[in-house]
Amino acid sequence: MDIKVNTVHFDADKKLLEFVEKKVVKLASGVEGVVGAEVHLTYDASKPKHTENKSAKIKLEVPGNDLFAEKEATTFEEAVDLTVDALKKQAEKYKSKEK
Repeated sequence: MDIKVNTVHFDADKKLLEFVEKKVVKLASGVEGVVGAEVHLTYDASKPKHTENKSAKIKLEVPGNDLFAEKEATTFEEAVDLTVDALKKQAEKYKSKEK
């Protein structure tokens, strides 16, 4: 599976990239037929520092319709966790439609 991570308005450190990849691989292992994943991490400098100024967008490429979710939080790790949780719910619906 191919995982592409794009960052907007900041450079991600190795620790964050490993965290994202680990979460996406775990999520994809629960969904059959995942071809790839795209992750977009965005830092919005126009918002105050201690607000939800970090967002994560994840698209799982699966046969048929792709699964997509986007969440904002105060840290990238929290935003990724929230996005993965939303995609887990979509994946359950996707699995039930496959059957």
